[in-house]
Amino acid sequence: MIDDGPAIHYAAVQRGTPVYSSDELEVGAVEAVLDNYREHIFDGIVFKDREGALRFADAPEVSRTAERGVTLAVTAEQAMQLPAPDKGVPSFRPRNSRGRIGRLFGGGWKRQ
Repeated sequence: MIDDGPAIHYAAVQRGTPVYSSDELEVGAVEAVLDNYREHIFDGIVFKDREGALRFADAPEVSRTAERGVTLAVTAEQAMQLPAPDKGVPSFRPRNSRGRIGRLFGGGWKRQ
């Protein structure tokens, strides 16, 4: 059983929080929580897996957000097959992005 503490709102999940699969294996750590801010709708999480690759778990693939962990609704094997955030997650920007103005002047996220 995962000791992840009490359930919390998805917006309170911190970067670096462990991510667990439905079979209770640690599969990575949270990099970003995505939401539709205007409508307060949870979109999903971006996490870094154990090999260092970024993965995107869509909201239906996240079963619980807690103080000390995020639990996915997929197994560890399925979690390693989740897509990278730049494939189908247009709103993802790394934390060092400078936003709209920064992109205007050459900073921010660039797709390859």
